[in-house]
Amino acid sequence: MPVLPDHTDAAPRASTQRLHPEAGVTLVEMMVVILIIGLITAIVAINVLPSQDKARVEKAKADIAAIDQALTLFHLEAARFPTTEEGLETLIAPATALGAERQPFIRQLPKDPWNRPYQYVAPGENSPYDLYSMGADGKVGGEGLDADVVNAR
Repeated sequence: MPVLPDHTDAAPRASTQRLHPEAGVTLVEMMVVILIIGLITAIVAINVLPSQDKARVEKAKADIAAIDQALTLFHLEAARFPTTEEGLETLIAPATALGAERQPFIRQLPKDPWNRPYQYVAPGENSPYDLYSMGADGKVGGEGLDADVVNAR
């Protein structure tokens, strides 16, 4: 019977081959690769960051539309809009205040995309109520990204 070679001794053997002196990556090649990655990152950042600001404005508009719907439901049930003193918190309170057992008009009040509460004033200047976000600067008024996002009533 032939004897099979024993492979239990799996210790790695030292290689006797030497690498060619020009094998590997030079510092210049590494710097070129890093420069290319930096340029690609800059191009992506320039094209993506303005989209993020537009997305915040669109999110504020969507939040205001959802709160508008909850205010409309409140108006249908109570025949009035919440006062400024009652505020938007009335929409998330149980309906026992209106004398009926029901779910809140909205599950939770979102914060605006700049992490501030939406502003509510009733009566509004030209409508039953004003609902708005003060934009990126957090001040009333402004232009561009700092402009207020207001309900469309």
